[in-house]
Order: sequence, then C-alpha cells, then structure tokens
Amino acid sequence: IISIVIGEGASGGALAIGLSDKLLCLENTWVSVISPEGCASILWRNSDYVQKAAEALKLTADDCLRFKIIDSKIPEIAGGAHRFVDKQSNIVKKYILKNINEIKKYPIKELLFKRNEKFLNITSN
Repeated sequence: IISIVIGEGASGGALAIGLSDKLLCLENTWVSVISPEGCASILWRNSDYVQKAAEALKLTADDCLRFKIIDSKIPEIAGGAHRFVDKQSNIVKKYILKNINEIKKYPIKELLFKRNEKFLNITSN
C-alpha cells in the first residue's frame, strides 16, 4: 500500500493513510491526527491560536519526514503542483514506481512487520 498526501491529511484520514507500507507527501502538504483549527479550539478554546497550534503540531512534510512519520517528500513544481498537473503527475509517477519496486522486494509477512515497526519507532527529535 502506497499513500500519497497531495493536500491535507488530517484526522481519521491521517490515521487511515498511516497504515500504508509507504507514506509519501508532496512537499507543501501536511499530515496530522487533528487539524490546527481543531487543536486550537480544544487547547485554547479560541481559533485565534490556529498558527500556534500548527507550529506545535509539527505537521509539515519536512517535520513528518524528520519524525519518520512519512517515508518520502515529493518535490513540487515551482508555481504550484495544482497549476502544472501533467508535470507534477510525472514526478509523482516516478516516486510511485520507485516505491513499488522497493515494496516488491519483501514478502507480505515482512511488509506487515515493517509497517508495524515503522509506527512503533516514530521519533520525537
């Protein structure tokens, strides 16, 4: 299973995509089990703290890569992936093929073990 976040991956959706063998994100996306808005409303009971919540959550693709939540960050076309869909799709395709080839090296039992180990070993550095 290869999951790719192309926008926002939040809440239950973030949990679902986390079950993949490889989790990839476009470089300007974010992933979190709660949105910054939801976090601000719970912690501060005020939406004025959305930016503070976003910073605390460490939800950017760079943060998620550093904490080993995602496996790879996919570069985006300058000017926006949404504006140059064909070019961006070609970049994403390369990452999909690369990851399929990596995954195919392992038997299913080992993939399941690796999937479990990945989330048991998420760092907070």
